[in-house]
Amino acid sequence: MDTLNNSKKSAQADWHRADIVAALHKKGWSLRALSMQSGLGAGTLKAALERPYKKAEGIVAAAIGVAPEVIWPTRYAKRNFTPVLTLNTSQSSHLAHSLQRAAA
Repeated sequence: MDTLNNSKKSAQADWHRADIVAALHKKGWSLRALSMQSGLGAGTLKAALERPYKKAEGIVAAAIGVAPEVIWPTRYAKRNFTPVLTLNTSQSSHLAHSLQRAAA
């Protein structure tokens, strides 16, 4: 049972920075070399390991061979979040009444 719960957590968690670096090394890249090959400063891609940086995330993910959403699911969940307004019946009728008065 514990194993099942841990796998659910890991499926939703961002990759650890060491895992990202290891995946890059397996593909023959270092962060520095990939940064320079991409026309960026030597340490630029390192920023994606520490904070959201969409361009750098895309470069790192392409080098590894997966989508950025796979490596940083929490970042992309935040970026792709669209709030939805849900009202119960009393709230919606009150809102409709307020809008009618404002339009008049």
